[in-house]
Amino acid sequence: MNYFAHGRRFIGDPYFLAGTAVPDLLNVVDRRVRVRSKHATPFVDDADARLAAVARGIVEHHRDDAWFHETPAFAELSWRLTATVRDALDPDDGLRPSFLGHILVEILLDDYLIQTNPPALEAYYHSLAAADAQLVQQAVNRMAPASTDRLAAGITRFGQERFLWDYSDDGKLCYRLDQVMRRVGLAPLPAAFRGLLADARRLVHEHTDALLTPHP
Repeated sequence: MNYFAHGRRFIGDPYFLAGTAVPDLLNVVDRRVRVRSKHATPFVDDADARLAAVARGIVEHHRDDAWFHETPAFAELSWRLTATVRDALDPDDGLRPSFLGHILVEILLDDYLIQTNPPALEAYYHSLAAADAQLVQQAVNRMAPASTDRLAAGITRFGQERFLWDYSDDGKLCYRLDQVMRRVGLAPLPAAFRGLLADARRLVHEHTDALLTPHP
């Protein structure tokens, strides 16, 4: 799952919402730091209500990822998109088709959920802004084995850039994906990649219900 899919049900609770975003934000701003469910669980009933909410959001993030990645729909779509990318792009360009196949399912699912309810994304950002970013960072530093001094700034920047709105535009989405490619040390996307997105969107959108239904 991506940011909006993780947080859309918790817009009324800013610190829980921030917690659902924390694991992905750390992947962007400070990859040395990981906060797993086992780190957050001891804090879910903490006397500090805001710390407890952040902890519950982190646990929810990992719980959601666990069942989401086990759905048959995710397995099928990530495989199909991996094959599409592999067949369409030059194998010498350093891309990892499986990485793109995986993240495209998550990003394009977010896009569908946003396009079907745009006011909810505005509310998402408004709620996140209501959480004190420094307090969220302090909460994470109480839980995680390693500490970070980058998360608060990352939360603020995430709220300012509002890049989830870019997912609906192919050109802007390619720009955002290129940022991801640079961050993980992969080659930038060739121009031909943009031509794959229309079919990829349709494929993910058609399987939204299956993607959001936990497999028994």
